[in-house]
Amino acid sequence: MNYICYDCSTRYLLESNKWKCDCGGLLGLEYEKEAVDFSKTSISRNHSLWKYIDALPFEKDDVWQEITLGEGDTPLIKLSENLYAKADFYMPTLSFKDRGAVLLIAMAKKLGFDRVIADSSGNAGTAIAAYGARAGIQCDIFVPDSTSVKKVKQIEAHGAVIHKIPGSREDTAKAAITMVEKTNSFYASHIYNPIFWEGTKTYVYEIFEKLNEKMPDAFIIPVGNGTLLMGAYIAFEELMASGQIAKMPKILAVQAETCAPIMQAYAEGEETVRPIESSGTLAEGIAIAAPARGTEILQAIRASSGDIIGVSEESIINARKELALKGIYVELTSAANYAGYLQYLDKYPELKEQQVVFPLCGAGIKSN
Repeated sequence: MNYICYDCSTRYLLESNKWKCDCGGLLGLEYEKEAVDFSKTSISRNHSLWKYIDALPFEKDDVWQEITLGEGDTPLIKLSENLYAKADFYMPTLSFKDRGAVLLIAMAKKLGFDRVIADSSGNAGTAIAAYGARAGIQCDIFVPDSTSVKKVKQIEAHGAVIHKIPGSREDTAKAAITMVEKTNSFYASHIYNPIFWEGTKTYVYEIFEKLNEKMPDAFIIPVGNGTLLMGAYIAFEELMASGQIAKMPKILAVQAETCAPIMQAYAEGEETVRPIESSGTLAEGIAIAAPARGTEILQAIRASSGDIIGVSEESIINARKELALKGIYVELTSAANYAGYLQYLDKYPELKEQQVVFPLCGAGIKSN
């Protein structure tokens, strides 16, 4: 198993503790994996993402068994004839970030690290802190000083050291990276470490399984740093390679229009994403003005014949209210996904007749 640079194809052992290539390129992950046998996983007594162990970078009898909290296998809620919501806030720390965090912490434990560092707008930091506590690993979590008080308290409850950083989400990442380089700690980054996506790809596996091995026509996916989108795209590629699907579903990405650098690059036909000045958004989980994986995100959207739009702050608030009246209370970033679906219906009326899934990424009690 190796990290591999997207730019120059240099390979690094996981033990090297690299978070980017010496050439400055970002890293992917390569290892031997098997196709998932969904006829077996669908009747498994293991009701967690670990029932897909054959397609994950661990062995069946491995350190993850000491760290798992039963994450994954979340409900798929039918909202209308063709619309489903994947309730990923039914997780131990109440957000989808548990999918990637459990794999990152399990790998840090396996490699012998006793300290990890992460930067986050809240949910990833919470998940890293929770699994770090379970693994007996010290966690330093860097967050913007504007992060929801509720999320900060949740991180602190797991015993992590909080570092509040003034300025943007990008300033927070820079501060975390500085500490990583000074201490040579494991960088438990949901952005830079591709092991995280190996967890988020199970989101798609579960949907495919629950829909009797049929893929939806489209996935609505929120995009800040793209950790759910990249995981979904990896799952699409794996299912295509194994012959289990014949074509990719569309990725219909959603950004907050007040912080939408990827949407801007897509609309202009660019291959890379230029940093922007964000005017702020209630959807703090996708408030990323300079996404490190912008190029890869654009490639995934285009490869799926997908699209990306921006949603207004007002539509996010209204979408949250509408979901609550359907019995579903989500944080504001998750509400952006439903707002995105409603806006996509205007752009593509044919979606009303197509099967679409969007994620409920975080519980409502995480937002003010």
